[in-house]
Amino acid sequence: MNYTITPISGPGFRPPVTKPDPAFLQAIGEEGMRALVSRFYDLLVQSEIKHLFPTTPEGLEEAKRNSADFFIQICGGYPYFNERRGAPMMGKRHQPFAIDAKARVIWLENFALALEPVEAPEELKQSFWNYLDIFSAWMINR
Repeated sequence: MNYTITPISGPGFRPPVTKPDPAFLQAIGEEGMRALVSRFYDLLVQSEIKHLFPTTPEGLEEAKRNSADFFIQICGGYPYFNERRGAPMMGKRHQPFAIDAKARVIWLENFALALEPVEAPEELKQSFWNYLDIFSAWMINR
């Protein structure tokens, strides 16, 4: 797997984003995506950027559900996110949180760790990673 992180210096970089291959979701299923996101959040709350995430078990579970809903939808699955939260507008949703280039790198490093044990063809995992790498650049706001 090539977990390359595209260097980003600051906010305002809006490269075109290519959605992951829907076969990634087909390969791991909704439960696999939820397990991936749960593993990812469990890593984040132990990281340097833990202050950006909910501190209560209930808040963390809700964040996991929302994030998994988003990734299921972005990978061509059922539009849970739109049904529960409305259109994604992720830049606007993340605006209250101070996300800089360093926080993005930490976020991606933890996603790489969470993604590593996923049992799916490497090219599908790479497609998902490529999406994360570019999508995350859009979240930098400081």
